[in-house]
Amino acid sequence: MDRMIYTALNALGVNRDSQVAQAQNLANQTVPGYRRDLPNEGGVRFLDMMEGLTTRAFQVETGPAGFSQETGRLTRTDEELDVAIADRGFFYVMPESGDPALSRRGDLRRDTDGTLRNGAGDAMLGADMAPLQVPAYRNIRITDIGEIYIQPLDDPEGDPVLAGVLATVIPPEDVALTKGADGQIRTVEGVLPPPNQQAEVLQGTLESSNVNPVEELLSTMQMQRNFELGMRMVLTARELDESGARTMQAPEG
Repeated sequence: MDRMIYTALNALGVNRDSQVAQAQNLANQTVPGYRRDLPNEGGVRFLDMMEGLTTRAFQVETGPAGFSQETGRLTRTDEELDVAIADRGFFYVMPESGDPALSRRGDLRRDTDGTLRNGAGDAMLGADMAPLQVPAYRNIRITDIGEIYIQPLDDPEGDPVLAGVLATVIPPEDVALTKGADGQIRTVEGVLPPPNQQAEVLQGTLESSNVNPVEELLSTMQMQRNFELGMRMVLTARELDESGARTMQAPEG
C-alpha cells in the first residue's frame, strides 16, 4: 500500500513539472526565436534501490531539462534591424546580468549609446565576444555571415563601412545545450563554443517561437486527465488501507 501511494504521488510530481514547462511555453509563444521547453524525463529512485529496504518511489532528475531546436516560422518584415538565422545556429548575447549565452532572438534595436540589443535587452556580441557598438548611420546592411555595413551620417557619398560582425555559431554535434535558471541557452558544461560564423543570417526577417499553441493546449488537457487518475489512485489506496484496517480489527463483544 505504501508503494502504491508513493508511486501515485511521484506521478503527480512529474505531472506538475510538465505543467510548469507547458505554462512557460504558452507564455512565450509570441516571443521571437523562443525555444520550446521539453519536460525532463526523470528516473525513479526505487528502481535504483531494489536491494535496499525502501518500498517508496521518488522522482529522480537525470540531467538538465532540454528544449526543442526545431526552427520557428520565418516571417519577412523588411525591417533593417530584424535578423533571423535561416536554419541551424545561434547568435551570441550578453544578458544584463549573467554570462554570455546563445539566442535565436533577432528583433534588434540600437541603444542610445550605440549598443545593439535584442528585444529582451540583451547586448548582441561580436566575433571578439564584446558587445557590438554601431555608430549612427543613414542605412545599414547585414550580410549572410553577420557582417554589419553602415553608411555613416557624416559620409553620405562614401563607401559602406564595416561596423562589426554579429557572432554566430553552429555548435558541434557533441555539445549538449540546456537552458539555465535565467532562461538563457548555454552548454551543460558552461563553456560556450567559439564563434564559427557558419550560421546563415537573414536581414529583414524574424523567426517566431517554435511553440505550437494547439499542441500545448491538447497536452494540457491530457495532463489534467493524468492528474485526476493520480488523485483517484491515492483515494483508492486510502480506501484499501481503511478496509484492511477494519478487517484486522478484533470482533466486538
